[in-house]
This record gives sequence, C-alpha cells and structure tokens, in this order.
Amino acid sequence: MTINSHLAKVTDRICERSKYSRKSYLDAIQKNIRPGPRRKRLSEGNVAHAAAACPILEKTEILGAKWANIGIITAYNDMLSAHQPFARFPDLIKHAARRNGATAQVAGGVPAMCDGVTQGQDGMELSLFSRDIIAYSTAIALSHDMFDAAIHLGVCDKIVPGLLIGALKYGHIPQIFAPAGPMPSGIPNPEKIKVRQLFAEGKVGRDELLAVESASYHAPGTCTFYGTANTNQMLMEIMGLQLPGASFVHPNTPLRDAITAQTTRRAVQMTDISGKLTPIGHIIDEKAIVNGLVGLMATGGSTNLTIHMIAIAAAAGIIINWNDFSDIAEIVPLICKIYPNGVSDINHFHAAGGMSYLIRELIDSKLLHTDVKTVAGEGGLAAYTYEPIKNTHAELNTILYREGPKQSLDNKVLTTVSEPFQKNGGLKLLTGNIGRSVIKVSAVKSANWIVEAPAVVINNQNSLVEMYKEGKLDKDFVVVLRFQGPRANGMPELHKLTPILGSLQDRGFKIAMVTDGRMSGASGKVPTAIHMHPEAISGGNISKINDGDIIRLDAKAGTVNVVSEDKWLSRKNAETPVVENLNSLGMNMFEPLRSVAGNSEDGASVLGKPSWIL
Repeated sequence: MTINSHLAKVTDRICERSKYSRKSYLDAIQKNIRPGPRRKRLSEGNVAHAAAACPILEKTEILGAKWANIGIITAYNDMLSAHQPFARFPDLIKHAARRNGATAQVAGGVPAMCDGVTQGQDGMELSLFSRDIIAYSTAIALSHDMFDAAIHLGVCDKIVPGLLIGALKYGHIPQIFAPAGPMPSGIPNPEKIKVRQLFAEGKVGRDELLAVESASYHAPGTCTFYGTANTNQMLMEIMGLQLPGASFVHPNTPLRDAITAQTTRRAVQMTDISGKLTPIGHIIDEKAIVNGLVGLMATGGSTNLTIHMIAIAAAAGIIINWNDFSDIAEIVPLICKIYPNGVSDINHFHAAGGMSYLIRELIDSKLLHTDVKTVAGEGGLAAYTYEPIKNTHAELNTILYREGPKQSLDNKVLTTVSEPFQKNGGLKLLTGNIGRSVIKVSAVKSANWIVEAPAVVINNQNSLVEMYKEGKLDKDFVVVLRFQGPRANGMPELHKLTPILGSLQDRGFKIAMVTDGRMSGASGKVPTAIHMHPEAISGGNISKINDGDIIRLDAKAGTVNVVSEDKWLSRKNAETPVVENLNSLGMNMFEPLRSVAGNSEDGASVLGKPSWIL
C-alpha cells in the first residue's frame, strides 16, 4: 500500500538518522539468536535450580529441554486497580502453555507505582525514574536465559514503557504484552472535574470530593479516561505488540481470559522451537515507531509519551525527536474525542469501534505502515482491523476474529480523517527563546491557543496553591513553574494545579503555564508548555524569567517566548532552590539518578545512551 508522501519522508529521515545505530542493534540481536530451547546451553546445575520448585510435569519438560519455556514478567500488585487483575494471569498463562506444548514460569516482578495516588505528593518525584527501574527489573527477569519467549503484564503510566525498554534490551527474544483492560465506566468525567474545581474554590468539602472520586475510580481495571495508561494500550496494539482488540476488554470476563490464553499460544508460536522465530527487536522497527506516533496524534494521547517514545525507540537503536512528532501531527488529524479531549471515556471509544475502526480508518487514509511484523502473525497491521469474540463452541478457551466496524458507531467519539475533530494531531512542538517544549492542544479550546500575559514565577507548585487561596491570581497570567525537570527533582507531574488553573480560566482570565516539569495525561484544558529544556537546573533560559515578564504562548504558530524586553537573556540564572524532601528517607536514594538524567527530548533516561547510539 502507498503511504502518505509526507509520512514517508518522516519515516525515511528517521531511518537515515538511525542507520548505524539500528544496524548495530540488529547485529547484536543476531549474535544472540540460537536454536532453542535456550536453556540447553545452561549447565545441569543451572537448570536444576530453575526447575526445583516446579510441579512434576513442568519439571520434567524443563529438565528435558524439549518444550518452549515462557517467562512471565508481571507488574501485579493489588493497590493499583489496573494491575489487580494480573493476580490470576500466571495461572491462566501456565494452563494455556501446557495446552500448547510449553511451560511458563514467573520470571520476575517489576515495581508498579500509581501516579493517581502520588499526584501532588512527594512520591510523585520518583515516578518518572520508576520507568527505568522497571526496565532494569525486566532485564534482571530475562537475564537467566531460561526463556524462549516472554509475556509482559503491565498497563499503567511508566510501567509499560519500562517493560518495553527492558524487553528491547533482550531484543532477540520473542515477547508479547497482555493487558488487563479498563474498569467499567463510573460517573461522567465533566461531573468529576466540576466537583474538583468546586473543591479548589472552597465551595464543597472533602466528603463531597471523596464521594465523587470514589464513584469515578471504583473497580478493578484501568482508569477510564484517556491518560497515559490507556495511551500505552493503544500504542502496544498499533505497534503490533498486543493481539488485535486486546486493549480495552474488561477484566475478569470470559473474553479477557480467552485473549490471555490466545496471547500465550502466540508466545509459543513465535519461538524458535515453532520454526517461526519472531524477536521483539524485529517487530519494533522504524515503521512501528512511526505507526505509534501516528496513533498518538490521531487519538490526542498523553504528553508523557513524548518522553517515553523517544526512550523506547532508543532502546531499539532508533533515534527520534520532537520534530518528528510535530511533523506527523501536521499531517495526522485528531479523529478521537475521549476525555480529556471530550466527555466520553475509553469504554465509549471501544463501543464506538475502538482500535479496529481506528486502525482501519488510518490505513485507508494511507497514514499507517501496514508492511510490519506483529505478534498476530500473518497479515501485517491489516490483521488489527479485526476484533476478537469468544468462541463459545470450542472446548478450549479460544477466540475467533471478525471484521471490525467499517464506520464509526458513534461519530461524537470517533470520526473520519476526512471530517476530523481537528485537522492537526493532538500534540505540538513549541520553540522560542525559552527553549523547546511540547503542548497538548487536543483538549484546549481554540480561543485559548494564544495567551500573552505577565509571568508569575514560582519554584514549587504549592506556592501557586497558596497564592490562589490568598486571592492573588484573579488576573491574566502565565505561571512559570521551574526546577521541575528530571535533574532537579525527578520531573513530577503537576496535575495538582489543573483544578486551580481551570477554575481561573473558566472565570474569563487568560491563563497558561510554562514548565520544565510534566502534566498528567489527563490534563489539557489549560494551554501548557511542558517538558521545557534545557531545564532550569541545567542553566536553561526558563531560570532567567522574572515576575512580570510578558510571555506569549502561541500554539497556532508553535512558539513560546519572553517578549517584554530584549536584555532578559543576559540575566544570571536563578539560584537552585533547596528542596528538603529530596533528602528525606526514601527520596535520597534517587539522588544519583537525578544527577545523570538526560533531558526530556532525549527521553529523560537515567540508563545512559545505548552503545549503538553515537
């Protein structure tokens, strides 16, 4: 199929930019591929240790080294609603593996923190770095060389990117992702946001707020808004790492269990023992990365992925930057309206046609590469225009596939490329004399795309909360929140400020924010230049801005600048503030990571650049 010419140019330049690093990565994969079962090269003592606690059947097959052995890397804990369903998955996977002539073992667990729990708290300053800790943990789980394939159990914000980065470090192994699915819909999102703003204004109390929050987050499964967790699921599917239609089926249902069983079958079928070896490093190539970026723009996905996708690509020897995001956004329209871009949630998206419709529409519009490898097997990305149904007539726990809808079943949630909600994608690159940053425009009303107002400069988000309580923010302003980058304090999300800024905007004030920190995947109503780099602690120009400087944020032109006077760049950088909580117990463990973290456009990684990235 012919691809859009502009998209082809972006893909070609990524391939050219990555020519040497990608070749080095593929060479490394080839050196590590060998006939299976992989455990044959281990000593008898090595294998005996790995099989010692297994039931007799699994022990016999592992010691005999005839069946494929599948490693399970799990992010299970029962504090996270999205990950609580994974408690059942290892048993489901082991049973399915036995039915398909293989064994399965839990290879290791990875940490899984919840940004929803840590928003506005000290723990949020560990959130971004947890991604790389997860990548390390994944590598440790895969280091035993016992596994012919791996299944990854993860859903949420830093967890899926961390699992994928670690998986790509073992790119010679076939690997597949098994999601758990979203919780059922709770109260409507506009009602939740209204109560949050009323609480920020002091018009309702904590009891009312807690009741609304509990009615929104109320059951096992992923939070239903289109934040980072559900953006992750979209990406895993559109990049071919999950089975077609796997992303948004509810947990603990017959169809979800059947999808998990089918995921296990495919893991077995992708091994060298099956004769159809499909390493993950061959699935994630330049075209798969571009497909992910297209999906991000078409759905108005989370801004966190402007960091994570760069780190994921680098792990596979692929070099991308925000110019690639921006250029793809210019040619890929926004065709989804899911909160915070609209009022509907991810369950409404799934009911309206979901991933099968989305992928079909983008393929038909020549906006996706179809000639890619996927975990689905034959058919390339076209296989993802089909959706799963439970095979009720089979003895085994299997699924059948049928064609997905060719037309949207709710054009208020999913539309067409020819009649989009917005002609450009949901994210934009902003450049100017402050630095480079990104903005999520899919949830910002067009009337608020341009803000020019005096700066209110702060170094801590709690300062703005206090100013709001004291009535000092009843005016037009651009809040400049600095020293929030990866090297300063781990780059926390600043979603705590959204109700305050949204309330002021609703009262008619022109409001915007510029920060070297992050915003939540659920944010977007207030125009915000985020991920600004160079960050303040590294001498970035954001540290030279003073209260009252006039800042112009222009999302239409893709610029953000200090426009009040010409000599501001000659000022000295502001002194780095003392952040006491960073030296408290637990937080101080991460100081070495902050000291080596890369900038946001390099993926804000503490892993360092892979040897194949020059």
